[in-house]
Amino acid sequence: QVQFVESGGGLVQPGGSLRLSCAASGSIFSIYVMGWYRQAPGKQRELVASIAWAGMANYADSVKGRFTISIDNAKNTMYLQMNSLKPEDTAVYYCNRAPDDGGRRWGQGTQVTVSS
Repeated sequence: QVQFVESGGGLVQPGGSLRLSCAASGSIFSIYVMGWYRQAPGKQRELVASIAWAGMANYADSVKGRFTISIDNAKNTMYLQMNSLKPEDTAVYYCNRAPDDGGRRWGQGTQVTVSS
């Protein structure tokens, strides 16, 4: 089963930017619809962005216009560029196939904290 390793999180001030990376153990990005998810404390995991192999992307309303999902197939890596970050973006971010069918294996995620 494919494993994912997320990285790039950190502490950033409101209005700042971060770029998250997702490395996969297999060549999965060109096969399945992929997504970035996040889980804030006390909340359910939610899908914030997804992308199909042809590059078609979809975003949750809460991040539309601020986040950009992309894939570099040569590097077998998926990215999430996050701009104009808000405190409510604070969460652990995960990557995986989309949508979540309830049976996915999840990585450790990467913590994003937006705070002044």
